[in-house]
Amino acid sequence: MELTRWIAPSHERPRSVTILGSTGSVGQNTVDLIARDPASYRVEALVAGSSVELLAEQARRLRARLAVVANPERYRALKEALAGTSIVAAAGQEAVVEAASRPAEWVMAAVVGFAGLAPTLVAARRGAIVALANKEALVCAGRLLIEAIEESNGVLLPVDSEHNAIFQVFEPQQRQAIDRLILTASGGPFRNWSLVDMADATPKQALAHPNWDMGDKISIDSATLMNKGLELIEAHLLFRLPAEKIEIIVHPQSVIHSMVGYRDGSVLAQLGTQDMRVPISYALGWPSRIDGPAARLDFANLSALTFEPPDSGRFPSLRLAREALVTGGLASIVLNAANETAVAAFLARRVGFLDIARVVEDVLVGWEGVAVPVESLQHLQAADHEARRRAEEGCRKRSLSY
Repeated sequence: MELTRWIAPSHERPRSVTILGSTGSVGQNTVDLIARDPASYRVEALVAGSSVELLAEQARRLRARLAVVANPERYRALKEALAGTSIVAAAGQEAVVEAASRPAEWVMAAVVGFAGLAPTLVAARRGAIVALANKEALVCAGRLLIEAIEESNGVLLPVDSEHNAIFQVFEPQQRQAIDRLILTASGGPFRNWSLVDMADATPKQALAHPNWDMGDKISIDSATLMNKGLELIEAHLLFRLPAEKIEIIVHPQSVIHSMVGYRDGSVLAQLGTQDMRVPISYALGWPSRIDGPAARLDFANLSALTFEPPDSGRFPSLRLAREALVTGGLASIVLNAANETAVAAFLARRVGFLDIARVVEDVLVGWEGVAVPVESLQHLQAADHEARRRAEEGCRKRSLSY
């Protein structure tokens, strides 16, 4: 399987687009880019979770044809906010999936978590160019998603800064000469914290990422380094390299976004400022490059670029993710579901920061037959549901002593 067809499809302007998760961090940056050049895009649909006011403002600004709020209780508010426009309002999970099925050439898949899987699969199955910012969809259903892209003759473009960086310097015709992939990590807000200090970390401290402005769930994953663990699994699926050929290195400055090493000793890297509009611009314009508003790197005034190995002792999520990748089967699905549940419990201050990885490990270790291959989407969904139930039970037990 190839990541994409690697042959640039022709397309005419304006490019028709749909944004799944338009009010999140990635979605807002995508809206910003489109609004800077509205003549080049026609917005088919915008989808949000519950943020009706921002969704309505975006829909009006971009003249979207359809605006969908996933929370059905917010339908009336959305309808009222769009009164006097020709924009169609809809609500509920069925409407989210319907939005993904509409004939947009390019779809930003930026709904956070497992909830983004169903609409992403729908867009993939109809042959869209899917700009993937939802790593959980690939981690949980990678083979299903990639097979859907291949069968529909669609395209899968990674938007995560690390995988987008690799995509830009990955030479598919030189696949046999690729020695390793190197994913960079900032190290998060607790890079230099002791385990004793991390045990008392608050959600506010964990959300304070040193380099990137992201949503709550992704920010917590960055603090535990689970985000990098999920990206390890994602890189394996996207670029078809074994786990032992994918490395993680802590690079606190977040200037080099990832690298590809070749067997002749060459290492190709993609560099840029800490602005998600850089990888989004690349995906939005692909196969061409478009003007982007991100600040340019000032090499003359760059501070020293440093690197260090990750500490899997203080950040066990990295180990858990690599073990899940090697185990295969349901392991990645269980890992992701348990992590989402534990992160939500931490944000609600029901468990401590270090409990996140402990809950995830308990669920994985206690899951008999975790290496069983995924048979279908229903099999995957059942495993996800059960993993969340077990993780919630683990969180309740730990909350008694927190």
